[in-house]
Amino acid sequence: MAEDDVLDAYSRVVSGVAEMLIPRVASLRVRSRGGDSSGSAVVLTGDGHLLTNAHVVGDGDEASAEFADGTSAHAQVIGVDRLSDLAVLRADREIPDPPEYGDADHLKVGNLVVAVGNPLGLAGSVTAGVVSALGRSLPVRSGSANRIIEDVIQTDAALNPGNSGGALADGNGRVIGINTAVAGVGLGLAVPMNPTTRRIIYSLLHDGRVRRAYLGLVTTPAPLRPQLAERFDQRTALRVVEVITNSPAAEAGLRKGDLVLAVDGSPLRDAQSLQRQLFEDAIGRRTEITAIRNGALVDVVALPAELTDR
Repeated sequence: MAEDDVLDAYSRVVSGVAEMLIPRVASLRVRSRGGDSSGSAVVLTGDGHLLTNAHVVGDGDEASAEFADGTSAHAQVIGVDRLSDLAVLRADREIPDPPEYGDADHLKVGNLVVAVGNPLGLAGSVTAGVVSALGRSLPVRSGSANRIIEDVIQTDAALNPGNSGGALADGNGRVIGINTAVAGVGLGLAVPMNPTTRRIIYSLLHDGRVRRAYLGLVTTPAPLRPQLAERFDQRTALRVVEVITNSPAAEAGLRKGDLVLAVDGSPLRDAQSLQRQLFEDAIGRRTEITAIRNGALVDVVALPAELTDR
């Protein structure tokens, strides 16, 4: 294929995504005690819900959403989850139909992505790039505690202040992430759309908050040696980087350096695998954790506590 044809095909994809998403991404202005803040929001449901970042809404309760066609709506913040940096609002009038939401679990490094938002107050801005990396971690502050958002998408699509809360889409126009941070020149991060974040969004829509279980582990994915990979039929596990003092994990006997293979028999191949185990139904429940320590198999039992913002 000639170079001009390649560029034409690329342009058609990006312009097609822009046509689908620009009407469905609003410019958001949030009113709070600390003053106004701004960002972007994506239409979430057909009955008036919007999805944005928790850091965009801050401690605000109300916002105004302005769409590309010039219409605007008043919106109420109905749910905030600072650990995932997601928030849901409800508009007071009819808004555009939602876009299609995809699954970031199917992304690969190098896939084309398109970011749509309102950077620096410039409504309906579109940038394009590729997935630079997957599985990144993003430090956030939740209450008085520092937390980590796991499995963040890294992209080189240009992001600027105001893009936060906007859509990161694949080449078919499916929203596969919510842009959350500018990590440096040519480097942006987005919260992925996947089964875990869908569960979070569902809780925000119906309960206004997300209850989570807490083990007190800081982990990082680590490859298993070939013999272990064959024995346990998995290539990676989670290496324990830190065990929080007096946490359920510490009381269960887990140690720094342990390789955690499974929780309640479910293999832990990445950080998201562990997150999926730590929602409301795990709080206070007997939880069996299988790990490797110094080449030996170790089974411990933990009782996860409820994660709080304190």
